[in-house]
Amino acid sequence: MQGGGQGLLAGKIVLITGAASGIGAATARAAARDGALVALADRNLDGARALAQEIAQSGATAEALAVDVADRDSVAAMVAGVVDRFGRLDAALNNAGIGSNETGSTGLRTGELDYESWRLMIDVNLTGVWLCMKHELVAMTAGASIVNMASIAGLVGMPMASHYAAAKHGVIGLTKSAAIDYGRAGIRVNAICPGYVETPLIAHSSADKLEAIARKTPIGRLARPEEIADQAVWLMSDRSAYVTGAALAVDGGFTST
Repeated sequence: MQGGGQGLLAGKIVLITGAASGIGAATARAAARDGALVALADRNLDGARALAQEIAQSGATAEALAVDVADRDSVAAMVAGVVDRFGRLDAALNNAGIGSNETGSTGLRTGELDYESWRLMIDVNLTGVWLCMKHELVAMTAGASIVNMASIAGLVGMPMASHYAAAKHGVIGLTKSAAIDYGRAGIRVNAICPGYVETPLIAHSSADKLEAIARKTPIGRLARPEEIADQAVWLMSDRSAYVTGAALAVDGGFTST
C-alpha cells in the first residue's frame, strides 16, 4: 500500500461514500493528494473504479467498493472490506445522499409528499448515515474522525423539501449525539453543511433558480465541490483535533442573510 508521506492525511485510511461524483469525488482527490489511502464506495461501482484508477495514476492508493447505504448488509460489508484491505479505518466521510429529484418529489409541499418518497429520503439520507457510523465506529480507535455530509437544509427550513430538511436536521442531531458518546474514546464526529454546490444533485435546477441563489449568496456564486472537500479533509485531519460535534456551514454566507 502506498500513502503519501506529506499532507494533512498522510498515511491515514479514509473511507468516502458517494465517492464516484460531486463532493465525494472531489474529497477523494483532495484526500489522496494530502497523503491518504482512500476507499471509494458508491452504488456506481464503475464510476468509483474509474476514480480509483485516476488516483492510482497520480501515485496514491485507492480502492473501489460497491455500497448501498440504505442496505445494512451492504454497509457492514463495505466497512469490513476496508478493514480487510487496509487493516484499519482512520477517517470517514459519509457523503452518499439523494435529493428530491431522485425520489420523484420535486416541488411538493409537506402534505403532498407520498409515503414512498418520504421513506426513500429518510432511508438514504439519515438511516444510511447512521448505518455507516454504526459500523465505522466499531472499526475505529482513538484519533479517528467521522465527517457526515449534512446541508444548510439541516440548519434552516427549505420550501418544497421538508423530507430532505428533516433528514439533514436528523444528520446534525445524530452527529452531535455521537460526538458526545465517543468523545472520551478519542473519536471525533462532525458535520459539514454545504450551501448550493455545483454538483449533479442540482443539475435539474433551472438557470433562473441558480442565478437567484447566487444573487442571495453574499459571496455571489455557488460553491465548487473542491471548496467543500477542503473542509472535509481538514475535519478528518489532526489539525482539527479539538473540533467535535460541530455543524460547519460552508455556504458562502447563504444562511446569514
